[in-house]
Amino acid sequence: MEMKHRRTMRQRYALKHGILKEFLAEFLGTFILVLFGVGSVAQTVLSRNAMGETLTIHIGFSVGLMMAVYVAGGVSGAHVNPAVSLAMVILGKLKFYKFPVYVIAQFLGAFAGAAAVFGLYYDAFMDFTSGILSVTGINATGHIFASYPARSLTILGGLIDQAVGTGMLVLCILAINDGKNIGAPSGMEPLCIGLVIMAIGVSMGLNCGYPLNPARDLGPRLFTAVAGWGWEVFSTSDYWWWVPVAGPMIGGVVGALVYFLFIEMHHKQPEKPHEEEEEDDEEEEEDLEEDSSLKDKYEMITMS
Repeated sequence: MEMKHRRTMRQRYALKHGILKEFLAEFLGTFILVLFGVGSVAQTVLSRNAMGETLTIHIGFSVGLMMAVYVAGGVSGAHVNPAVSLAMVILGKLKFYKFPVYVIAQFLGAFAGAAAVFGLYYDAFMDFTSGILSVTGINATGHIFASYPARSLTILGGLIDQAVGTGMLVLCILAINDGKNIGAPSGMEPLCIGLVIMAIGVSMGLNCGYPLNPARDLGPRLFTAVAGWGWEVFSTSDYWWWVPVAGPMIGGVVGALVYFLFIEMHHKQPEKPHEEEEEDDEEEEEDLEEDSSLKDKYEMITMS
């Protein structure tokens, strides 16, 4: 009876359009990434490092991304990042009309993930800040949700930082999923991608905390703007907010092109055999006299 009920539920409510399924997958995947990642930052900051440290944050984002890929990978590819989606469009691995759908889902998922973290730790936020939510100062909490630059970092330095970090992320993702390269064992791709985030975090996190993802940064930043931190989240640090949006988009495209030009383009292609055709004795004699025209008498077929 229960199995029949489940089957009826699927028949009635299961989505029929693939793009809607992909929208939900990208939304949920990004939600999971932000919930675990930003949640690890919140736990560390609000406990004043009693229940977390820098390594804890690296683990939170790494495992968060890994789980996001496991959840959404089989449906949408689990881009959970507009920079990754744009790179896939450039490489022809994602249809252009799907790009805005993916991006909207990613931003909404990140916004919802930030809201969930704030709701989960609302009492801790109020205790830590005495009810005053601020971006700067000794009890600042805006950086829990979005990235802000180190004092020494310039705008140009931030753009380069984000372009390089995101470029390496996309390049490594392409390598992990490249069936003509070593690749990752089937089912282990999410773990490998999570390890890439860990590597980036422990090597490139000093400047601004490696956001590498316009949705993961801008979505939570928008949430803080409307949840009590105010529009200072956009104006602080010389209007830094656009750097973790533009930098990853540039870096993702560059990383994808570098992998294609250096590796993927040079993979050995399968040979294309000639399809044999029956010919008259007269045609065979003519073929022997004109070897240069042989290819024109055969139809090329591509092996799948």
